[in-house]
Amino acid sequence: MRVGDQLKLFCGTANPELAQEVADYLGMKLASGTVSKFPDGETRIQLDESVRGADCFIIQSTCAPVNESLMELLVLIDALRRASAWRINAVIPYFGYARQDKKVQAREPITAKLVANLLETAGADRVITIDLHAGQIQGFFDVPVDHLTALDILGEHLKNTDLTDSVVVSPDVGRATEARRLANYLNLPLGMLYKRRNSPTDTEVTHVIGDVKGKRPIMLDDMISTAGTMRRGIDALLKLGAVPDVRVGATHAVFTPPALERLTHEAISEIIVTNTIPLAENNGKIEVLSVAPLLAKAIRNVHDSASVSSLFTT
Repeated sequence: MRVGDQLKLFCGTANPELAQEVADYLGMKLASGTVSKFPDGETRIQLDESVRGADCFIIQSTCAPVNESLMELLVLIDALRRASAWRINAVIPYFGYARQDKKVQAREPITAKLVANLLETAGADRVITIDLHAGQIQGFFDVPVDHLTALDILGEHLKNTDLTDSVVVSPDVGRATEARRLANYLNLPLGMLYKRRNSPTDTEVTHVIGDVKGKRPIMLDDMISTAGTMRRGIDALLKLGAVPDVRVGATHAVFTPPALERLTHEAISEIIVTNTIPLAENNGKIEVLSVAPLLAKAIRNVHDSASVSSLFTT
């Protein structure tokens, strides 16, 4: 056996269900290890099998509790490095702190860059992630980053539904490129909201670009946090004559309060998310799609030194 031929999957406590799905898809078992806490709350990691010379993949979303999930990932990476793993791949379906990717006001940190530094210092040799909030975060790393997208998964789901009189609406300028790709994939017209951010959690829709009158909007974002953008966007579209049959969705269901309350809007007919973050509550309208096949294929291709970009069809 050559160095690196042995593939091992590890996971933290952030999303073990997704990790198990990935392992099942690959036809293998999750590696044995223990993630626990010392009495004072410090993270404790114990690897229960040899990883010497192995190609190791850690599946861990840095979702809530964000700091604990991130610390688990860092300690796992350090444990694998000190146990002589050949390569350590951090598979981060949801990359936390991604919204802090630049200084908006004076004396603010760029925390996404700090997290990148922490991962590299801990010993990560590669990062695999899905739908970063800002694509330029890839440049914060000096190690390879495979930036996957769930756009195909969301688009395939929508393609199998009734798209009569539908229009894809980008919730902001930052998602215009992805919205255009989805509109082309579904052969639908494109619209866009222009919003002004008043605070980290408060936005205001000032303009709607495109014809939405008599149309059924489809609004997809990279994440839904408080759902403020979605709620105000829907209200703006309805004022311009859009049909109150709105489908909203996102790759990452962050869902911090009062997101689920806002998503009970009577005009919303369906909410589409993926399982990059485990869903704690479902209001009955939420459809959860799995990214496990996408991650499993990416892990297999990385391990086999095959193309990762070939996984994207849109």
